[in-house]
Amino acid sequence: MTNSVSKGFRVLQAREATTVPCSCGSSARILNRADGAACNLHVTAIRDSVLHYHKHCTEVYYILEGKGKMELNATVVDVEPGTVVYIEPYTRHRLWSEQGVKTIVAGFPAWDPADEHYD
Repeated sequence: MTNSVSKGFRVLQAREATTVPCSCGSSARILNRADGAACNLHVTAIRDSVLHYHKHCTEVYYILEGKGKMELNATVVDVEPGTVVYIEPYTRHRLWSEQGVKTIVAGFPAWDPADEHYD
């Protein structure tokens, strides 16, 4: 099955997504703002992301594989498969893991590179 776009819906295949380097590691950008979508859906591999925040985007991380630690406004929490982390705008966050973590990252509104901020 290939990706399908029609008025009112999209059907996408993760295997057809472009994987790009990012401040978190590498990210398969399955659904993006560039596609005209109101949200984004990325599958991201992370070992040591850079502390950052977004002024507009709320993110939801769903951990698929691996164990690690996530810093959220100076609070550190453990993450493992099945963990969901809801991150509101202006929340500084980063994730790190010796073994690496694979996570689904959804963003609302869709992630915009201009909305990634570093201290």
